[in-house]
Amino acid sequence: MIDKLDFMLALAREKHFGRAAESCGVTQPTLSAGIKHLEEQMGVLLVVRGSRFQGFTPEGERVLGWARRIVGDTRAMRDEINALRHGLSGRLRIAVIPTALATVAALTTPYRERHPNVQFTIYSRTSIEILDELDNLEVDAGITYLENEPIGRVTTVPLYREHYQLLTSADAPLGDRDMVTWAEVAKVPLCLLTPDMQNRRIIDRLLKSAGGESRPTLESDSMILLFSHVRTGRWASVMPAKLADPLGLTDPIRAIPITGPDAVQTIGLVVPARDPTTPLIAALIEEAKRLAPQLDAGVVPAGRSRNRI
Repeated sequence: MIDKLDFMLALAREKHFGRAAESCGVTQPTLSAGIKHLEEQMGVLLVVRGSRFQGFTPEGERVLGWARRIVGDTRAMRDEINALRHGLSGRLRIAVIPTALATVAALTTPYRERHPNVQFTIYSRTSIEILDELDNLEVDAGITYLENEPIGRVTTVPLYREHYQLLTSADAPLGDRDMVTWAEVAKVPLCLLTPDMQNRRIIDRLLKSAGGESRPTLESDSMILLFSHVRTGRWASVMPAKLADPLGLTDPIRAIPITGPDAVQTIGLVVPARDPTTPLIAALIEEAKRLAPQLDAGVVPAGRSRNRI
């Protein structure tokens, strides 16, 4: 039964019979037969069939929800038994919004010092992708915005508050200022993240509320690419203050705080709202709780159904 539920999850993820089968390590006929067997057991159609995958029936959507719970609980049980026998080991898959990638090492480094047999895979994702991949068991945890847009039924650990700065050349307009307003930033040609990123939607809203309009001269889904353009001295951008130090600002580039209003967004860890959770995720939650006071204070350590911990 579990392997057939895995087939459902793979089909929901890939939206293609062939790719779903490949991700499960089986042939397409095997996957199709497994789902057909589920349908026979349930007495209902689960998949809308055609020349290609067309989606799930209403009954299929309900079964998919149960599949996520059952498969998630099964994995948690296996991980807990393995941890009791061998200690914490395995791989943690963490999806992170681009603006928070620079802070991930502050979480993963002390975690691995405590649990050296754990490996990590870190993905750069939009906030929407993080929630979708958590829901479909593609990642184990995410780091994303907690309060700006709905985040669904997840457990959260607030990590730090995101403040915004104008990154620009010292000899550019506003470059000699100690502080600027959003109304002033709205008049500067900017390079920003693409509109599918929540950071961009936040900045667009702040610029609009200040009477301006978001009309970037360059868009990208990479913070590194944006920063490389700012470093030429010919571009300006709005970035979280947490990025300034890790990216390494050098003359003549300046990071100028933006006020009027002083916009703040909470960034935090999100994990599936499951009890009990896996030992790997439980240890990640504890590490996040240890880290949060230091990270929010600006100290980086060395080396809406929601459950707020």
